[in-house]
This record gives sequence, structure tokens and C-alpha cells, in this order.
Amino acid sequence: MQEGLSEIQNQAKDDLAKAESLDAVEQVRTRYLGRKGGIINEIIKAIPGLPPEQRSSTGKSANMLKQEISKWIEDARVKLADKEQTSEAKEMFDLSLPGEHKPYGHRHPITQTIDEIKGIFRKLCFDIEYGPEVEHEYYNFDALNIPADHPSREDFDTFYLGNKRLLRSQTSTVQIRVMEKKKPPIRMIAPGKVFRPDTVDARHASMFHQIEGLTVDEGVSFSDLKYVLTLFAQSYFGQDVKMRFRPSFFPFTEPSAEIDISCSICKGKGCSVCSHSGWVEVLGAGMVDPNVFETVGYDAEKYTGFAFGMGVERLTMLRYGIDNIRLFFENDLRFLSQF
Repeated sequence: MQEGLSEIQNQAKDDLAKAESLDAVEQVRTRYLGRKGGIINEIIKAIPGLPPEQRSSTGKSANMLKQEISKWIEDARVKLADKEQTSEAKEMFDLSLPGEHKPYGHRHPITQTIDEIKGIFRKLCFDIEYGPEVEHEYYNFDALNIPADHPSREDFDTFYLGNKRLLRSQTSTVQIRVMEKKKPPIRMIAPGKVFRPDTVDARHASMFHQIEGLTVDEGVSFSDLKYVLTLFAQSYFGQDVKMRFRPSFFPFTEPSAEIDISCSICKGKGCSVCSHSGWVEVLGAGMVDPNVFETVGYDAEKYTGFAFGMGVERLTMLRYGIDNIRLFFENDLRFLSQF
């Protein structure tokens, strides 16, 4: 019986060596390991009829041979499968066909606007600063001279997280953090995401991007503010842009102003984008309130400064004539690929 198993082993190895396809390997498997009529299984079935002294050794040898043939068959399958895949790939590859154009990705239009604005202010020697999006109530409100009864501190205007933590509603928080760490002179902008529970429509979103700016030094005046913002507007919108400063109020600046530019869509003639006024509001700005300086430990008698803030989505919409802010966040490649 042992000699017979050795012959079966050699024959199985020869049969697998001659197999040139997966079907041929399957035929070898059926011949030797098939449940019905397989050579090895037939031997195992015949073991009870052998003399008692041969049963154990024959059964052990038969099982070892079964495992060995199973491994050979699996190795043959893997080898032939790789060979067939390589052959199919060669047949499918046609050198005469033109190459496929792979489209390149590019930066989101919001990212492009932020990078452009950062480049403009870098030329004006402004540093780029960043801060956390999950903020403390102190940095978002208290340090910015926003009183406890101010409407912006209500639940319907701010995403509160508990334990005086919230999603920042403005990047002015970065200004406070920078002033706590540095002494004047300071010249910086702070780009980043802000969050407000606004109803989403064509002009509003619950998450959008802001860029806040701050300058602090001795002798800084409102004329410096106008000069910097005029340079920015001309760099971003073009040399022929016109600007208008309107008196306004912000808790952290005094005096304060809303800044309008001539509508880039209708060139000041009046259209639906500018509500037929010829002007579009783009910025809020003003001289830093002395209370803010006192909070961060600056001498309000020695230092003055100005601050400003702008919405990135609004500037991008004006630049490209986009009429719906939701287009920026829908990931529609038909829209995004235009920029």
C-alpha cells in the first residue's frame, strides 16, 4: 500500500506539471481528491479492510498525501491565474490607441480667494495667523467688548457646545490670542472658518470663511485704515474700483464703518446683485476700542490700531458673478471645474 501511495504521489505531480489551464488543474483535482471516485478518497475508504497493523500507517500516509496534493493544486491555480491575467492584459493593450487624458484637480475657488488675499496682505507686510475653531466664550465675546446682553450671544445666533465653549462666530478671536502673546507693533490677518446658525439660502450658510485683520502701533489712524483697505480693494477688484465708508457700530471698534465698493457686475450702474444701488457692502472696519486694549494689557494711551473683517464667499461671488453661496459646498464638478 505504501508503494502504491508513492506512485500516486509521483503521478499527481506529473499530471499537475502537464496542466496548462485552470480547467486542466480542476480535472486533476477531481481525479485525485474528488469525493466520488477520487483516488485518495477511495484509498481512505478501503483502510478498514486492511490488516490491523497497516491501518494506522496507511491512514496517516494517505492524509499527508491528500494535504500535499491539495497544496500543489492551489499553487498551480495561483500560477496559472497570474499567467492568464498577464496574457489578457497584453491582448487588451493596444499601442496604436491614443493616450487617455487624465484631468488635473485644482484648488477650490474659496481656497483660491483666500490664497490671493493672503498674498495681497503679505505684500503689505501682514503676518498670517490662525486659531482654534472651537473657542471659549471669553475670546469670542468678552475680550472683544461684546456685552452679555448683546443679541449675537443668544442661542439662535451662536453654536454653543457647553461649558462656555462654542464654535467661533468670527475670526476676531485670533486677534485677541495674538495680542495676548505679542507686544506692538502688530500687523496680521486671520483667515478661517466661522459658524453661525443662519438659515441657509442663496446668500447665507451656517459655515463660511472670514478674514479678519488687525494693526496695532503707536500713531495708527483712521487714514491708515482707509489707505490699507483701498490698496486691498484695488489689488483684488481692479484699479477702477470705487469705495464708500459708511458710519456703523461694532462693539470692538470705535469709530466703526461699513465699507462698500462699486458693483463689479454692473460697474455702478445698478443691477439685482447690488439691489440697483450701484454699491455692494464687502467689509466692516474701525479703530480698535480702548476697552479691547485694556483687556489684553495694552496701554490705550500709547497704542492705537484698526481692525477689519470680510467674508470670503461674498468676495468670491462678487469676483465671478456667482449668485448662490450653496454652489461652493455642493461639490458639483460642473461648477467647480470652471475656476
